[in-house]
Amino acid sequence: MTAALRESGHRLTPQRLAVLEVLADSRQHPSVEAIFGQVRQKFPTTSLATIYKTVTLLKELGQVLELGFAGWGSRYDGHKPYPHPHVICTRCGAIADPQFSGMDRMAQEMEAKSGFRLASHRLDFFGLCPACQARQD
Repeated sequence: MTAALRESGHRLTPQRLAVLEVLADSRQHPSVEAIFGQVRQKFPTTSLATIYKTVTLLKELGQVLELGFAGWGSRYDGHKPYPHPHVICTRCGAIADPQFSGMDRMAQEMEAKSGFRLASHRLDFFGLCPACQARQD
């Protein structure tokens, strides 16, 4: 992510680096608000607008994947900034990235059967995560 910012001529400010660190260290697919909360621990004067601008820039550079959810807002994946399946807990909102090697084949088959030229794709599964299942029992 730092190389992409640098190569595109953007400055690596301490606040931007803090956003990158949160995205790189999190497997939780944080929201902008969650990123903001973590960045403000180091840089208390950072604005929410700075976080939004940085995440938007990273998204435009192809360094993060935005996952938009009705009612939950957007969450961001800095580990796999390309389309891949997600499993989302309908109770707590946890998101997991299971390994699935068939996405490219599935996309090719969809193009062949529909006649569409796909620009992107997204596959989400919804259910209860192990922690919420344990609380339910």
